[in-house]
Amino acid sequence: MSEHTLSGKNVLIAGGAKNLGGLIARQAAEAGANVAVHFNSDETRSDAEQTVEAVRASGGRAEMFQADLTVPANVTRLFDDAEKALGTIDVAVNTVGKVLRKPMAETTEEEYDSMFDINSKSAYFFIKEAGQHLADGGKIVTIVTALLAAFTDGYSTYAGGKSPVEHFTRAAAKELSERGISVTAVAPGPMDTPFFYGQETPERVEFHKSQAMGNQLTQIEDIAPIVRFLATDGWWITGQTIFANGGYTTR
Repeated sequence: MSEHTLSGKNVLIAGGAKNLGGLIARQAAEAGANVAVHFNSDETRSDAEQTVEAVRASGGRAEMFQADLTVPANVTRLFDDAEKALGTIDVAVNTVGKVLRKPMAETTEEEYDSMFDINSKSAYFFIKEAGQHLADGGKIVTIVTALLAAFTDGYSTYAGGKSPVEHFTRAAAKELSERGISVTAVAPGPMDTPFFYGQETPERVEFHKSQAMGNQLTQIEDIAPIVRFLATDGWWITGQTIFANGGYTTR
């Protein structure tokens, strides 16, 4: 039986500087965890610094690490460095992703490669390294997208790039089950963050809102508690994709 608390646990969050990742970091700290905050670019360094400060203000230890996770060696180094800084990692959460809305006819090879590197390749090697580094009874959670259950245009490289993560999750859940490590994916609906708005027209934003309860987009506050649950009391859920989107899509 896994422990049902984050108190004293070490949590690594990829894309943990701001938005959903930042909130997950803050909530983990409030629950007693120490947090390793990963960020990708210098543009988000100040956000990462603020998140680290918030974690420390909650009484937890926190360190920040910059890395391009599309390079597998960087993923290995991230886990190594986080482990050296905090100790053995207990929970690994990957919120990294990139959205592109574009017709297939206009998508370039460069865009395809970038989208799959960020949404698929980095997720694969994050799960791989987590499996090799996590303590027994650990938890691995990847953020995917509700578009995995959608029949729509424009998002071929985003939904397509995220869809393999379901299979990575299932395989890892089986391969790591003897060590009591649960592996899950969470599929939010369109989230009310800058991540989303750059790809949509005002009219489509209203359409997306209309598809969920309360005529609203998914809030990061709707998703972070689910990640915390999966990392504690929800440990018995493994190999699954949780569609947390207010009824936006289902299977």
